[in-house]
Amino acid sequence: MRFLPVSLTTMLVELTDLDETLALFASLRADPVQGVEDMVPAARTLMIHFRPEKLTREELAGEIATRDLSIRIAPSGKLIEIPVRYDGEDLRDVADLTGLSVEDVVRRHTESEFTVAFCGFAPGFGYLVGGDPTLQVPRRQTPRTRIPAGSVALAGAFSGVYPQASPGGWQIIGTTPEKMWDLSRDPPAILQPGYRVRFFDLKKKTAPTSRITTKTPVTQPPEVASGAPTLKVLAAPMPALFQDLGRFGQTGQGVSSSGALDKSALRAANRVVGNPAGMPCLEITLGGFSFEISGRAVMALTGAACPIGIRDAAGRTISAGTYQPISLEAGDIVTLGHPPRGMRSYLAMRGAFAVKPVLGSASTDTLAVVGPDPVTAGSVLTVNNDGLALTSVSLHESPAFDHPACGEVVTLDVILGPRSDWFTDKGIATLSDQLWQVTPQSNRVGIRLVGNVSLKRRDNSELPSEGTATGAIQVPHNGQPVLFLADHPLTGGYPVIGTVAEYHLDLAAQIPVNAQIHFRPVTAFADIQPAKARDRGRRPTKTVRKHP
Repeated sequence: MRFLPVSLTTMLVELTDLDETLALFASLRADPVQGVEDMVPAARTLMIHFRPEKLTREELAGEIATRDLSIRIAPSGKLIEIPVRYDGEDLRDVADLTGLSVEDVVRRHTESEFTVAFCGFAPGFGYLVGGDPTLQVPRRQTPRTRIPAGSVALAGAFSGVYPQASPGGWQIIGTTPEKMWDLSRDPPAILQPGYRVRFFDLKKKTAPTSRITTKTPVTQPPEVASGAPTLKVLAAPMPALFQDLGRFGQTGQGVSSSGALDKSALRAANRVVGNPAGMPCLEITLGGFSFEISGRAVMALTGAACPIGIRDAAGRTISAGTYQPISLEAGDIVTLGHPPRGMRSYLAMRGAFAVKPVLGSASTDTLAVVGPDPVTAGSVLTVNNDGLALTSVSLHESPAFDHPACGEVVTLDVILGPRSDWFTDKGIATLSDQLWQVTPQSNRVGIRLVGNVSLKRRDNSELPSEGTATGAIQVPHNGQPVLFLADHPLTGGYPVIGTVAEYHLDLAAQIPVNAQIHFRPVTAFADIQPAKARDRGRRPTKTVRKHP
């Protein structure tokens, strides 16, 4: 095993192969280590998120190093059959790469029995193993910008089905009419880790009309007191999104946590109006949002400091400030200007918004398309003014940091790893020696950056898919990095040179387009050394690092 640093709360365990990865994953599920909060298995790695106040990463590595990886996981009794039209645009290329005829490719694919090893990349995307080894083909040299939902594809030792339209580099051999991800089902993903899978050719066999038994979950609407105030949205230049602290416990279905990009601002907005700190707020990007309130309410706005104008029913207009409770009356129209600094603001209402959770959270994941619908002009939102354990409003909230403006330089601390050794010494130096400009292509998935000098790799081989963390600095082939934010994919196939320290993630979320980022490594890259048995009772001495 190798134990590789990812961030201050996450590490990556590199193993020999998928069998060892699944054996370790099963071992840690059957006999958990106290302090481990989440795990993401992949082709030959297991990404582990842990609580550093419970154990150090050296202690965690020491616990893992003793696990038996020789046990192989028995296949599940659950068999899923997936109908396929073998009409994929890469089917002929796959035949050429394997030296088979098209008919033989289809025959070998349908005669194979696969197992769902793990889920990632997108909700409902299962990495299937166990197929005919003759069908192992490389990814396309140039990934497609859009692969249609339902595409059946091959890459390396894996087969899979794209659950939604997305970019990708796998070889497409066919399509299926089956919906791989459907929130009306329980669970939404057809494919779950451990399930057995077989494909059949629709030319030779018709799919049964009710082949897969599903249970539609009954979602009760939030209880709202009669006469609760509503917000009628008058303007939303960029759709606002409901966000809370995130969606956890769904990695088995390939769903990442998402959640507010600036969590300190979301918590502060709720405290200002007396809500529990994690209640849903509206995340508003670059201001311009406007609404009319139907009844008496209390609001707060935190994060990027938008000018706040309030026009009452009599036509009088007043101004209000951020990070303070604001009393509203029926007929008031609230209009937010554009923030001179920062990117995202958080609107909270006392009593919280009445919004249905999806998979346990009210967060809207823009990449996975999971969560409440975006809020646009004409939307009507309801405030839940009853049933919550409300407290007094807070009058002493303030921003956790100074918000950056366009053209300014923002310094972000970085933990080097887990794949720093895939880059040349010059590439590592380039990460921190030059400034990286934030491009307009940035969004909640990630901040796309451009620099004068690309990050050079020493290892240009293909990286098997592995878990990615929020804050990961992933480097595609062009050497221009992407800083992953909350809606990033659960797994990725490009090396991560480093990860922004957790305490700077909220700041990263507020960096506007055309600002510049200076990455400041605060650790040297090195494998994590497991604590020996005799050392596990005490914590290693902390080293004071001098930041450049």
